[in-house]
Amino acid sequence: MKIRPLAIEGAWEITPAQHGDDRGTFLEWYRFDHLAAAVGHPLDLAQANLSTSAQGVVRGVHFADVPPGQAKYVTCVSGSIVDVIVDIRVGSPTFGQWEAVPLDDRERKAVYLAEGLGHAFCSLTEGATVAYLCSATYRPGHEHGINPLDPSLAIAWPVQTPLLSPKDATAPSLSEALEAGLLPQYDTCRDYVETMRRFDDSQ
Repeated sequence: MKIRPLAIEGAWEITPAQHGDDRGTFLEWYRFDHLAAAVGHPLDLAQANLSTSAQGVVRGVHFADVPPGQAKYVTCVSGSIVDVIVDIRVGSPTFGQWEAVPLDDRERKAVYLAEGLGHAFCSLTEGATVAYLCSATYRPGHEHGINPLDPSLAIAWPVQTPLLSPKDATAPSLSEALEAGLLPQYDTCRDYVETMRRFDDSQ
């Protein structure tokens, strides 16, 4: 398993080693110890989600209040998507920037994004199936969205007409979310992650 940090602090790309023969393929798509060594603390697994999406669907940009936020470990178990991580942490050196990682059922890569980062993806195939491991359970009233078509973000979605949910289509722009005080603070996110590292070191 190779774990590579992305340009946005707090985001990583994970490439598993695949072992195949005429029977099929075996791989470890998640290893808590390897991930913990890379990010500095274990993923506190609280919830696992799975979604299927029609071709051209865009989901996100979603994020949760910090603390506790919601770190995510995401992979595409069937089909193909473009996964997008957006830095929405106020005060971050890469605030407003995004990075895209292709996830599919061939290379079987995954991405990890720390608390405070925004997450979205676009389905490139019919019925693309995405599995997420999450560090916190769903908390109504503490989870938010930014419009994935916000021109200020200028995310290069690989479809002509993205299909959005009504909630995502009416989500605020990045500047509107900033003005409303919805966005996490970079220093708060870093302090929260550092607290988890210190707690892990004390065990």
